Amino acid sequence: MAGPLLLTGCQSKKKPVLSGDEPVAVSDFIEFFPPLTLGFQAGDTMLNKKENDTLRISYKIFTQFVPDTVLTRLFGKGNKPGIWAIGKAGVPDGETYLLIRAGTSAKKGWVLLAFDKKDKFIAAIPALIPDNKKETSQSFVLDKRYTITRAVQRRNADGSQSEGKDVYVLNEATGQFMLILTEALDEKITELINPIDTLGRKHKYAADYGTGKMNLVSVRDGRKADRISFFIHFEKDNGACTGELKGEAKWTSPGKAVYQEDGDPCVLNFSFHSNSVTLSETGCGARHGLNCNFNGSYARRKYTKPVKSAAKNTGSKTGKK
Repeated sequence: MAGPLLLTGCQSKKKPVLSGDEPVAVSDFIEFFPPLTLGFQAGDTMLNKKENDTLRISYKIFTQFVPDTVLTRLFGKGNKPGIWAIGKAGVPDGETYLLIRAGTSAKKGWVLLAFDKKDKFIAAIPALIPDNKKETSQSFVLDKRYTITRAVQRRNADGSQSEGKDVYVLNEATGQFMLILTEALDEKITELINPIDTLGRKHKYAADYGTGKMNLVSVRDGRKADRISFFIHFEKDNGACTGELKGEAKWTSPGKAVYQEDGDPCVLNFSFHSNSVTLSETGCGARHGLNCNFNGSYARRKYTKPVKSAAKNTGSKTGKK
């Protein structure tokens, strides 16, 4: 009897319809999006595919939860592009990411939206907007670290190919998508930006470790006392081997923490010392090249506290009489 009862219960829950004009709850809006498998990748040619109309969202309902400027910046004022729900993925006890496809007859693309754990809109980023050039192709990836990589490939006149990419991550402190790595299409000029740099560093091990501009183990205070936030990026062998990982690790004992998440084979152990941190990994091959890893000891970098401006200090003194 349990089987039929369970089936009846499942069938009684109807999926919300968002193609009309009647207001809906934000929970129904988010529930409308089908689950998205992280590691999702799409190219510009996929925009030629016709989307399922059962996933259509009316412009009126969409702008009930997302500012209309998200779309007007891409498609221009006065245009109301068609909108389709592609998928959603959520960080445990954190933000939810919603991927939409939007377009008019002249322009199409994918846009990634971020909502906080209270289902309030935070930020949006164009995941892929084609440039309509015959010699280039574009793609994007939303990976298991909730990192967005936008890539462009170009066929050169001599038959060779060039590739460039921009990598973004949601900055929890500012509530914006932040560029953390860029590789130019013509020259491999890289600039690394630490996405957790603005987080607190009150813990005695919260610091930056590593040497050189492109090798960094950054540790900051976690959301809870039993955790640390971290961001790792390295480039070895003149850029032939790179690796990157961002997440939270839990303290297991004084000076020792471990990163391990359900469904992720990567386990990374942190062992902190007075002036260094030692990393030891297992199963993290998807986060770096085949011939390199996160293992090793990284020296603690000297930290200089920001100096308050003289103007402000002078003003506070002169303000007292």
